[in-house]
Amino acid sequence: MSSDLHPTLDPTKMGLGRSIAVLTSGGDAQGMNAAVRATVRVGLYTGAKVYFVHEGYQGLVDGGDNICLATWESVSMMLQLGGTVIGSARSKDFRAREGRRKAACNLVKLGITNLCVIGGDGSLTGADAFRSEWSGLLGDLVTAGSISEAEAKQSSHLNIVGMVGSIDNDFCGTDMTIGTDSALHRIIEVVDAITTTAQSHQRTFILEVMGRHCGYLALVSALSCGADWVFIPEMPPDDGWEDHLCRRLADQRARGSRLNVIIVAEGAMSRDGQPITSDQIKELVTDRLGFDTRTTVLGHVQRGGTPSAFDRILGSRMGVEAVMALLEATPDTPACVVSLSGNQAVRLPLMECVQVTKDVTAAMAEGRFEDAIKLRGTSFENNWKTYKMLAHINPPDVKSNINVAIMNIGAPCAGMNAAVRSAVRMGIIQGHTMLAVHDGFDGLAHGQVEPITWTSVTGWTGKGGSMLGTKRSLPGKMLEEISQNIAKFNIHALVIIGGFEAFVGGLELVQAREKYEEMCIPMVVIPATVSNNVPGSDFSIGADTALNTITATCDRIKQSAAGTKRRVFIVETMGGYCGYLATMAGLAAGADAAYIYEDKFNIKDLELNVEHLVEKMKTTVKRGLILRNENSNANYTTDFIFNLYSEEGKGIFDCRKNVLGHMQQGGTPTPFDRNFGTKMGAKTILWLTDKLKECYRHGRIFANTPDSACVLGMRKRALTFQPLTELKADTDLEHRIPKTQWWLKIRPIMKILAKYDIKLDTSEHTDMEHVINKRGDLGK
Repeated sequence: MSSDLHPTLDPTKMGLGRSIAVLTSGGDAQGMNAAVRATVRVGLYTGAKVYFVHEGYQGLVDGGDNICLATWESVSMMLQLGGTVIGSARSKDFRAREGRRKAACNLVKLGITNLCVIGGDGSLTGADAFRSEWSGLLGDLVTAGSISEAEAKQSSHLNIVGMVGSIDNDFCGTDMTIGTDSALHRIIEVVDAITTTAQSHQRTFILEVMGRHCGYLALVSALSCGADWVFIPEMPPDDGWEDHLCRRLADQRARGSRLNVIIVAEGAMSRDGQPITSDQIKELVTDRLGFDTRTTVLGHVQRGGTPSAFDRILGSRMGVEAVMALLEATPDTPACVVSLSGNQAVRLPLMECVQVTKDVTAAMAEGRFEDAIKLRGTSFENNWKTYKMLAHINPPDVKSNINVAIMNIGAPCAGMNAAVRSAVRMGIIQGHTMLAVHDGFDGLAHGQVEPITWTSVTGWTGKGGSMLGTKRSLPGKMLEEISQNIAKFNIHALVIIGGFEAFVGGLELVQAREKYEEMCIPMVVIPATVSNNVPGSDFSIGADTALNTITATCDRIKQSAAGTKRRVFIVETMGGYCGYLATMAGLAAGADAAYIYEDKFNIKDLELNVEHLVEKMKTTVKRGLILRNENSNANYTTDFIFNLYSEEGKGIFDCRKNVLGHMQQGGTPTPFDRNFGTKMGAKTILWLTDKLKECYRHGRIFANTPDSACVLGMRKRALTFQPLTELKADTDLEHRIPKTQWWLKIRPIMKILAKYDIKLDTSEHTDMEHVINKRGDLGK
């Protein structure tokens, strides 16, 4: 959350007497509307006037009705719409000084000195140029008599803040640009659909995705669907790639694979700068191998559709940060972009980011491909390394004589299988023998252990649930049997993929080391649960898929409520005692309130919420959405809240309730969960391999230090291994949640966007950072 430079200042008065204009420019991207909505509502919350600029920079030049006042209600029902409601255009007029002079005149006449631009690097560069020549433009306007000296003095300085809206994720300095995650959703939906038809006919499919200068979409799609080959502009294939590609495809078929998937970024090229097209690849595969080959060019499908939950939350958080950055800016502050690093909102100097983005293009043009990948940031680099390891290396001839067992614990969730697949394949690449344990700790106690091979995990990335089988049982009562089977199957290391039970189960195994020497082996817990309640990680595999499921359902419910008018829906979400799903879905679906265990509420709060809805029904937005986490309060149950709202709303609104239930654990994993699971699985095996070398003494493995049993978690900006025993202190074991949870800080945003009169926490200041390789490891 952003803060204020003067903590004593009331955030609801920060914008008094100020005017902010918001525009979207360049190619559209899903999630831009969320950013516009947040900018408008937070701007109004601070007391500022907010203006829409329709049709991008062209609207700024043309003025008139293109620049109009925005109201609270005018951004209602925008959140779930793709594209940009206020329109975008590529403007030739704005590129000429004459056009910029007209734009400056239009802004001065309305007293607007704060501009929020949502677009790609071209749009943001244009904004910076506009800002730097602002005083010159005002001088011209005064000389021409278009504005008075007093008007020029009043608008002497223009503040600019940018948000990057681009499906390509081609802007350096931010982990994810608005629209990238939604574009990945569109691509993966198509890949999943194509996979079923390709398998039926044993076909090879070549998919061309967007990305003229940036291979992010192609690379992450390839990681998320386990493609056989990917072509990206940053790293052209080595000379002789044609032979290598054909060898790979033939090899996959020989291993029993019924389909091949090749993903091509539209800007793919060879080492000598010649384009590599999907038709060229099709010709190669058909002529050399005789495979039945089909090409699909996805085109503008990738820009379309409803924004994903991630893009809505990203757009909303960026919008809040942008308004704060504008209102805190001084004439000396450089124009900044607000962006995301890990799960933190950050501010970066706009032109530094643009420079690094240009450096990538220069590196590619000069054939410095390794540099190009590094300049894209650590997230891109990690994706590339993981992809290369999982797709390009043949298993070694020399075995390590190490047996690594993998198991799933707790409730199933989407993305577990992706983690299993990458762990199995990475283990095989390291020369280990991989063992699958079926049905959790029960299976380990009953000897349900068998070898798992490279081909047996083919196609697992896109499968929901748990292919290994999972149970909630904890190992405490079966330690004797478990230790016997660890010895019997000669297990040297253990990978436990699951939710809170996996964490507690891991702790029980560590505590049993005193009594059972067999438990003295390295272990890693990979958090995988829809509840996102595992200590040691800001995100867990499966939570993103569940969040999208809830958000999509809430969209439909809101649509129903909007049709019937004067209707309030109360929706119950999963999560145990953890309010992550309810809070984030509330932000993504535009809920009026989200009741959770961590944020205590009483009858007065419920009364306040009802009054708030009664007031809302007097506006043009005649509907309400209330989310309640399943365990938020033992007495104020979903039925109680439903009855209370029904009684108090009599004659003003009627209520309906909806318990979402187990649909939240199902479905195919989202691109984020596939990619996150894949990275976590691979990183776990590499860490275990190093740890096994450390623990090898006198011809056997012996690991009994706290740091030999860890949780692998996402912490702010990086994946880190943290000892289970250390994390115990930060855990509320009774309620199965971590004691500190990062997302609680963004709850106020949801309340402000729902028009609650609350104080924004302005104690934690987001300072301007510098861009030199700040990109985190989250990169979806």
